[in-house]
Amino acid sequence: MAFSFRPTLWPTLLTIPAVLVLLAMGSWQLDRLQWKRAILAEMEMNLAKPPLLLPASIADPKGFAFRRVHVTGRFLHDREMHLSIRVRNGRPGVEVVTPLRREDGSVIMVNRGWVPMDRQEAESRPAGLVSGVITVEGVLRMDRPKGGFTPENVPEEGLWFHVDLAEMGRFAGEDRVLPVLLEAGLAEIPGRYPIGKAPVIDIKNDHLAYAITWYLLALILVVIYFIYHRRARN
Repeated sequence: MAFSFRPTLWPTLLTIPAVLVLLAMGSWQLDRLQWKRAILAEMEMNLAKPPLLLPASIADPKGFAFRRVHVTGRFLHDREMHLSIRVRNGRPGVEVVTPLRREDGSVIMVNRGWVPMDRQEAESRPAGLVSGVITVEGVLRMDRPKGGFTPENVPEEGLWFHVDLAEMGRFAGEDRVLPVLLEAGLAEIPGRYPIGKAPVIDIKNDHLAYAITWYLLALILVVIYFIYHRRARN
């Protein structure tokens, strides 16, 4: 049995623009892929550089993303915040963010690391509440927008689900907060907790998968279009 291809008007008018849109979305994701690769390459270069002394001010936070630095100041332990819920090795816990005030009066928020739920309260880990002037080494991270499924912070109830440096500065009563977050490294802490992070780049780059998805949808739509218009010919 032979087949003929006889396109009809409305399916054709609907399919052509839909396919063009899907192809455009795929191409846009490929552009985003190159953009993200360039950003990740710059971050890798920053991470490979030797640590530097944190500047007095940071006008361009993007240029310092994943830059290793060391900073000296005093922790304001009475204003620490807890990022919920963070799981490490299968154990639920929180990450402790503590303001560090430098000699010039400026403040940088420091993610000191993870603690299990039974060590969430500062009083449960007194050895880790280092007093006096201290030097902390870690990696700078930019303030990132909240994810679509991440709840809003409720500072007055001590509920923090994502980093918002401006909001954290207001909660801590500080108006000279630097526009970057310092993630402390794996230096040994008295009393063990908090446990810092190894300096790794953990930003996803899923744009290639997204591009393939859009192109596959375009291909599927074309196949459906041809199957729909394929007719048996006697």
